[in-house]
Amino acid sequence: MDQPLILLATIIMLLPLLGAITAGLFGHRIGRNATHCITVSLVAMAFVLSMYLVKVMLLDAHPAIEGTLYTWATAGSVQFDVALLLDRLSTVMLFVVLFISLAVHIYTIGYMADDPGYQRFFSYVSLFTFAMLVLVLANNFLLLFFGWEGVGLVSYLLIGFWFNKESANQGSLKAFLVNRVGDIGFLLAIAAVLMFFGTLNYHAVFTQVPQVVSRSLALFPNYDVPVIALICFLLFIGAMGKSAQVPLHVWLPESMEGPTPISALIHAATMVTAGIYMVARMSPLFEYAPAVLSMILVIGGTTAFFLGLVALVQFDIKRVIAYSTISQLGYMAVALGASAYDAAIFHLMTHAFFKALLFLSAGSVIIAMHHEQDMRKMGGLAVHLPVTYLTFVIGGLALSAIPPFSGFFSKDAIIDAVHLSTLPGAHYAYYCVLFGAFITPLYTFRALFLTFHTRSRVEAKLRGHIHESPWVILIPLVALAIPSVFMGQMLIGPMLFAQPSLLGDSVFVLPEHNVLAQMARSYVGASKMALDAGMHLTFWFAMAGIVMAWMFIAAHPQWTEVLKRRFHWVYALLVRKFGFDDFNHTVFVKGTVELGDVCYEVSDVKLIDGVCVNGSGQAIGWLARTVRYVQTGYLYHYALSMVIGVLVFLLWFIWG
Repeated sequence: MDQPLILLATIIMLLPLLGAITAGLFGHRIGRNATHCITVSLVAMAFVLSMYLVKVMLLDAHPAIEGTLYTWATAGSVQFDVALLLDRLSTVMLFVVLFISLAVHIYTIGYMADDPGYQRFFSYVSLFTFAMLVLVLANNFLLLFFGWEGVGLVSYLLIGFWFNKESANQGSLKAFLVNRVGDIGFLLAIAAVLMFFGTLNYHAVFTQVPQVVSRSLALFPNYDVPVIALICFLLFIGAMGKSAQVPLHVWLPESMEGPTPISALIHAATMVTAGIYMVARMSPLFEYAPAVLSMILVIGGTTAFFLGLVALVQFDIKRVIAYSTISQLGYMAVALGASAYDAAIFHLMTHAFFKALLFLSAGSVIIAMHHEQDMRKMGGLAVHLPVTYLTFVIGGLALSAIPPFSGFFSKDAIIDAVHLSTLPGAHYAYYCVLFGAFITPLYTFRALFLTFHTRSRVEAKLRGHIHESPWVILIPLVALAIPSVFMGQMLIGPMLFAQPSLLGDSVFVLPEHNVLAQMARSYVGASKMALDAGMHLTFWFAMAGIVMAWMFIAAHPQWTEVLKRRFHWVYALLVRKFGFDDFNHTVFVKGTVELGDVCYEVSDVKLIDGVCVNGSGQAIGWLARTVRYVQTGYLYHYALSMVIGVLVFLLWFIWG
């Protein structure tokens, strides 16, 4: 049965690629309708087939299997294979990625209906899905890196899809460059794995960990670093770029320049979660690098809390959700640092549904507002967009961790897990995610009230034209709203507390790090957990965030201005996003330009032009003028020169 399953996984992986090739090469010939019919049908087929794998791998508990499609290259004893790994973790990711991708494909039919790049967009989205499936199904670091770079490349094309907009070009370039910074670390990690393990196959690497764990590498004289810690540190540098952790988070808000469907695809279940998936996949390595786990806790906690604060001062509806994504990725990273890998993947899954729901609901608002994204020009839209409003509320409640919505179960599990962790940095991370439980509903419901409630601030010429989106946009919203409500309570037990868990041995945790096992002792069921929410501080923090958003936005909006004036320095700090963009612009952008100017003036103008080109001509002219004085035309001058030359030759001959 193993080979047919690998063949099925290969077909699932290649179906979106076939759609991308068809739309990209033949889209203009076959027309718009045929393009979206083919690409949507192929992704739908892949999703249906993935459901069969869910049944076999998760429900029937089939053991993990690997299969080599072909050998790409051989270098000595090292073989570089294009091979797939089908286990519980990859199956869960297949389901999530294809579900979100299918919803986005259908949504795109309505959202991009009037865009001249219709076929090109479908080609890019399908290609993005293919690259993500390669990343998820890879059984070795080489193929993982291929999918990793694939999603990075296609995200560049999608963020800059409207290439006539300068902001889109800048956003895509920023995303591409920042991700390359993380990819340098990832590439160095792969090189270190090959150097010390002699293979790039996951299973072969993981089985050698007990032998390599005692080895160290002298980075500097008299300073040795454990090999496992170095590899994990470099791997997490790569994850920081993809999963937008501080300070490599700056690209993600700029990616809002792309069309809304791709914002949902990139920021919900695919590209930004690639780093979270990779760390969970590499858990047999990270478990032996406690210092790196502590670093992940600190970075994840910082990302979760401080980037959530930035969302409080944003007025672009998509940017609010973008900073929310960064904050939630911080929660996932905190779970990884606490060795609660199952909780990280659980939150990845629930977050995928409600965050895609929020993005696509925001897109429905943007369509109704004729592509206006500033919430200060909205208000009172609940009457005109009832379905969009309802789905946005569901997504907001799930994001705010209000029971019984899915985000409540996954986010509270992370907060409890990090509270039990004994690793250095866990206390700091705990307070960050705890206070983040207040910040998240505050910015979420601030956006909700500004957009759907309060007085209408819509321009007069638009008010009579606002109406609900067509069914092709609403169907994906309803489809995403259902798991946003029920997925958490359905899966919390199987994913976190069952023995074995839904992910089984796809992740590895040392007994001394197993905080989920401690939590399992007090777990009495999802319903009881939801009913007992009022006994926990996180629930009241979430409710306080909602109430405060209502007070400052809907009930007493003048209080907001009072706070801005009273704490103007805090407001200015948040508006400037803690100075990350200013620092990058001053040091890297402006600094690079100035360095280039200096190099141009010194090397090009002075050295090459001044010394080599002009200098050689001037030297020849000087030499010619000097030698000209020797040519006097007098015979006795020439005779004297000959005598001197003969004397010099004789002296050299005698003494030489």
